[in-house]
Amino acid sequence: MKLVFKLKDRVHGGDTPLKFCWQSVLGNYLATTGHDNAVRVWDRHGQLVEEMQLPGNCTGMEWDMDGDILCAVCEKSSNLFLWDSTQKKTLKIDSGAKDAHTFLAWSKVGFHLAIGTAKGNLILYDHKVGRKVPILGKHNKKILCGQWSAIQNCVGLASEDRAVTISDISGKTLQQFAVNDTPSLLKFSEMKGNAKTRPVDNTVSIVVGKKTLFIYKLQDPDGPAQLAFQPKYGRIEQYCWYGDNYIMIGFSHGHMVSISIHPEEVGREIFHVRNHQDYLASIAISHSLNYAATCGDNSVHVHDLQKLEEVTAIIDFTDEKGLKDLAWTNDGQLLAVSTTRGKLLTYLTKLPMLGDTCGTRIAYLTSLLEVTVFNSIEGELPITKTIDVEPSFVACGPYHLAVGMNNRAWFYYVADDKNAEKTRDREYLGTIQKMSLNADYAAVMFDGKVQLHMIDQGVHEALVEGKEAKLFPDREDEGAVTCSTITNDFLIYGTESGNICYFFIEDWAEVNVYRHGVGIRSIYPNDCGSHTAFIDEKGDGVIYNPVDDSVYTIPDMPASVNGLLWETNVFDKDVFVLYDDEVVYTYVFHRESLEGSLVTLAGKTRLPFSQRPLLLNNGILTLQTTSGKTNSILLESHCFLALDDHGQSIALDENAFQCAVALKRWKEAWTACVDLNSIEYWEKLGEAALISLDVDLAIRVYRQLQDAGMVLSLERLRDVEDRNLLAGTIASYIGQFDRAQELLLSSTNPVAALDLRRDLMHWDTALQLASRLDPQQIPFIAKEYGQQLEFTGNYSAAYQHFEKGLIREPEHLEHDETCAAGLARTSLRLGNIRRGVEIAIKHPSRQLKKECGAILENMRQFAESAALYERSQYFDKAAAVYIRGKNWNKVGELLPKVTSIKIHLQFAKAKEADKKYAEAADAYHDAKEYDSEIRVALDHLRDPERAVNIVKATGSTEGAKMVANFFIKLGDYGSAIQFLVLSKCNDDAFHMAKKHGQMEVYAEIVGENATAEDLMSIALYFENEKNHLMAGRFFTRCAKYAKALNHFLRCSLNEDGDEVLQLAVETVAAAQDIQLTRQLSDFLLGEHDGVPKDANYLFKMYMALGQYGEAAHTAIIISKEEQNNGNYRVAHDLLFSMMRELKDRQIKIPSEMETNLMILHSYILVKYHVRRANHACAARLLVRVAENISKFPVHIVQILTSTVIECHKSRLKHSSFSYAAMLMRPEYRNKMDAKYKKKIEQIVRKTGAKSEDEEDTSSPCPYCDFDLTDSELVCSSCRNNVPYCVATVSIIYS
Repeated sequence: MKLVFKLKDRVHGGDTPLKFCWQSVLGNYLATTGHDNAVRVWDRHGQLVEEMQLPGNCTGMEWDMDGDILCAVCEKSSNLFLWDSTQKKTLKIDSGAKDAHTFLAWSKVGFHLAIGTAKGNLILYDHKVGRKVPILGKHNKKILCGQWSAIQNCVGLASEDRAVTISDISGKTLQQFAVNDTPSLLKFSEMKGNAKTRPVDNTVSIVVGKKTLFIYKLQDPDGPAQLAFQPKYGRIEQYCWYGDNYIMIGFSHGHMVSISIHPEEVGREIFHVRNHQDYLASIAISHSLNYAATCGDNSVHVHDLQKLEEVTAIIDFTDEKGLKDLAWTNDGQLLAVSTTRGKLLTYLTKLPMLGDTCGTRIAYLTSLLEVTVFNSIEGELPITKTIDVEPSFVACGPYHLAVGMNNRAWFYYVADDKNAEKTRDREYLGTIQKMSLNADYAAVMFDGKVQLHMIDQGVHEALVEGKEAKLFPDREDEGAVTCSTITNDFLIYGTESGNICYFFIEDWAEVNVYRHGVGIRSIYPNDCGSHTAFIDEKGDGVIYNPVDDSVYTIPDMPASVNGLLWETNVFDKDVFVLYDDEVVYTYVFHRESLEGSLVTLAGKTRLPFSQRPLLLNNGILTLQTTSGKTNSILLESHCFLALDDHGQSIALDENAFQCAVALKRWKEAWTACVDLNSIEYWEKLGEAALISLDVDLAIRVYRQLQDAGMVLSLERLRDVEDRNLLAGTIASYIGQFDRAQELLLSSTNPVAALDLRRDLMHWDTALQLASRLDPQQIPFIAKEYGQQLEFTGNYSAAYQHFEKGLIREPEHLEHDETCAAGLARTSLRLGNIRRGVEIAIKHPSRQLKKECGAILENMRQFAESAALYERSQYFDKAAAVYIRGKNWNKVGELLPKVTSIKIHLQFAKAKEADKKYAEAADAYHDAKEYDSEIRVALDHLRDPERAVNIVKATGSTEGAKMVANFFIKLGDYGSAIQFLVLSKCNDDAFHMAKKHGQMEVYAEIVGENATAEDLMSIALYFENEKNHLMAGRFFTRCAKYAKALNHFLRCSLNEDGDEVLQLAVETVAAAQDIQLTRQLSDFLLGEHDGVPKDANYLFKMYMALGQYGEAAHTAIIISKEEQNNGNYRVAHDLLFSMMRELKDRQIKIPSEMETNLMILHSYILVKYHVRRANHACAARLLVRVAENISKFPVHIVQILTSTVIECHKSRLKHSSFSYAAMLMRPEYRNKMDAKYKKKIEQIVRKTGAKSEDEEDTSSPCPYCDFDLTDSELVCSSCRNNVPYCVATVSIIYS
């Protein structure tokens, strides 16, 4: 809040508090009184207007209801001191009272004045007629306070005698009641009930003893309410009624409390705050502002009554020692605050919202006598100008500022701060209602007229002779002027008769008059005056173009419009806003669009409370506030311009996109599409660009959408200058075909409308346009129209249009053929079969013949239909139609050319009916109806071989069943069972096999395709027949492993022993059951019959069960047995396969197995090395075998003989001698081969025991580095088997 004025210290001659009161209604004067017993009247700017000296201390001072008369009374005089503010005169009137005046109050509805005295007397004075009515003894003691009611015009008085009286204007006591302590602050108000009733002051409230609030209902005198409050609040200093049954109370300890007086909740506290820590002196409420203010300590706190918890303003009085009282003017513009030391300060709380704009320059009232001019858009510094009067209007021009009131105006030059000086002031013939300025002229509206005059006549006196001033309108019959404004070039004004007049200032002549027919309320031209928005007396809004007198209605107008602003940003020059008290409506004037020029509503924005729009620039609305400041908001329609907290642009959403499109802000709309990244929004942007006829933008958008077809179409429109042709073509692109036709017909190429309707297949319209625009197109349109009518079933009309379409010219042969085809089809459908067939036969088209054949077939004209099908080489259809006509001879002729299975089937059935079974069977075969062929072959042709071949070739289930039945009749049950199985009749086949002892045949036929149920049936059958082998087989297949094993073990091993044991092993392996494994193991070991079985089966069992350790142990045993029997190759292969199995499963191989395999492998390789004459290697291998000769008991002599011979050949003399000497033992000597005996004996005799072998090469052990000969494969140090070569069985060198 801004300090307006401050009365000088001790203005009333002392440090005691002063009393003051504002003038009623207008609030132009402030009356004060104090220690010096003087009443002084000040204006709104703190200037002394009047002073009245009283003979004693002022005990009452108040303005009348209109604020015209100020009355004051004092202790030491019986006079009433009156001051007339309208005539500036002082008047004294003797009240006739004999005791001191203590109270006065003016009526709120008339000129009655109530005066109370120290002895309780009442004096009623009627100022209008000058009559005084003394009423003695109204009270017994001093009257302390009172008030008039606002509706019934009753006066309420409270006295020291603790009585309260309610009296009418004649002084008659209407009601009286008593309170229990000293009363004060009596007030009338209305306590509203739940039902709607006529307003009435039905309640008296009064403070009793500074502690309680007494509520007395005049209509319910027996039910008063006395409200007490918490002691911590202190004394009641002041209270005010507000709103709907609410009271605001100020307490001495700084508390402010709001309570409800609603009947159902009287006294309920709804708000509490402690604004002041030491004390609260007073509270005041401004009903016009809806504000409450409290004063206390050294501050004033202002609250909004709508949101009491919010403090809207705080005024600190740091230099003052204490505040006493405060009061608002009726309009809430000024707040006066007094101190305990006799000072008074007045603050501006609400300014009249006076302001004006010129371009982007704003002039607005910032104080009662101060106007600020600034242009933030162009970066100009604010210019503050102190003015001479408190204005009622402000006008702004490019270089001037005008303010004024009543009929007088002051002009100031404000082009720059240095020359901010008053240029002139001027009086007019009436009260100024509005003023507008341009660079040179002012347009002033008053009393239904507009005066145009120069602002500074002396500056341009030589240039404007005869153009100094002019009064409008020129004639009285034109009606009173209701609104006016001025642009750089024109004076524009509207009249009550509905005329809008343009006066061209340069030519000093009226250039245009638009007659609207309804009175004009207000006009708002854009900057250059090319378009003017106006609002008429009906509240309708219109945009007017004075160039061609075109008008465009503003849609969705609010009920009441306070003003209109055009956008000042050059890029949005067609945007404007309307506003009322609560909402700002954003509109766009589209100069060009598919619908022509029009106005659309783009968005709505909530207008902040008590703020008035002044300027719109780039979506930012500059507002004037009641505090003399400006505020800016971004319109909701321009939300795409919003910034984040760091001043950066935010990502645009769907709403921002829609707003940008509505305002034709294509750059922002493009950015929104990029942010949204959705094809849907790109398509919407493209459509919006098309509607706005912005071809270049539309091309960019559809190129972004990769819509090549649309881009190519729009590229062809770039150079189209005819706007109607362009708009019509674009309208057709987006589906507005009626609008497109309208535009194209009014363009320079009206035939385009015909092409459009043809493309859309709107043939009726196309024919109408063709008859007017291009008659040569009628045959072609008639042909296409006839095709459409034929498709929809309107054959009569189609026939007519096909006839109309015939041209009969060689260059249009194809067109005529199409029409002829249509005539043929429609003739047939209309019943003219002969003409239709005739046209179809002559026509070269196969397709037409087929179509006509189909039509005739539907009409049951089979002969003609089949003939047309045959002529068009559709033999299948022809045969089918011949069949329907029972013409079998024709069918037989066409059958070799027919591919349809259905026709062959029909023919076969017909032949079978004629008992031509061979032909029927062949036809059934061609129709792939194999079951029927089998039936005919068996029943009629008695050819089972053909039937059997067909069943085997096709796998037909039904056919197999028929063949099976045939063989049953012949007694060939094996074949019957086979075909029953093929026909999926397994149960029948089973029972037949069981009945005729063919179960093995059945089992063989079923094979792998048998179900578990089939397998179980077969197994049970064989079980009953004591066929243990077959029972075991089928129990295994149906996973009954225990039964299967029992049957296998009961089989005789003499005939099928190997097969039985192998099956038993497979059964145990599949079962993976420990009990069954143990049972089979015991059987193989001879636990049941004492006869051990071949160990190979035990080995196979262990392998199948994955018990590789036991399998390895068994393999070693088997290999030893085979070695003992001389089967060295078998033993070798068994050990080798076992080792490989163990290695694959990463199981440790037993050392014994590796050693045995190495020895056997050495023995087997000897033959290969002997054949290759590699005697040294063979000798080493034989030495290794001979060292383990006990493992070869069957061939000891042969192996030792070979060892001696090979060692002798390899010069291993010691080894040769050793094994030769072994052969000389008695047990071997007689078994030697005679041809080697002498040679061996000679070796023993000649070599001797001292001979030595040739040293073998050595290499380190790969495990412990111990030196080993090449033939040593087991390290004597670490006992590991050393890796050896598979070909030489010697160490592999690393």
